[in-house]
Amino acid sequence: QVQLVESGGGLVQAGGSLRLSCAASGSIFSINAMGWYRQAPGKQRELVATITRGGSTNYAYSVKGRFTISRDNAKNTVYLQMNSLKPEDTAVYYCNADILLQRYLPQYTYWGQGTQVTVSS
Repeated sequence: QVQLVESGGGLVQAGGSLRLSCAASGSIFSINAMGWYRQAPGKQRELVATITRGGSTNYAYSVKGRFTISRDNAKNTVYLQMNSLKPEDTAVYYCNADILLQRYLPQYTYWGQGTQVTVSS
């Protein structure tokens, strides 16, 4: 059974920083893309950032220049460094990962349980 566990959320003032972590565990052969999404109250879940196994990144326009996604393949962990936080960044942040359980099986996308980030003005 595969689990993704996020940590690092919390309450921070506008202009502050937080670092989110998401560790995948279980019977994993390899992990392809990993990413962070967020969902604010009353809104749809939206992409924040993604990173390939090789390190190529993609960011939502609203977070470019403020957030940095990275990963440690040896630890099956993805990170999101969030700087210059704004009240509009307030949301539940979810990580996901495209995981192969065995070499010749198709990959499946797994999601974490989410971690709350609240930015006060």
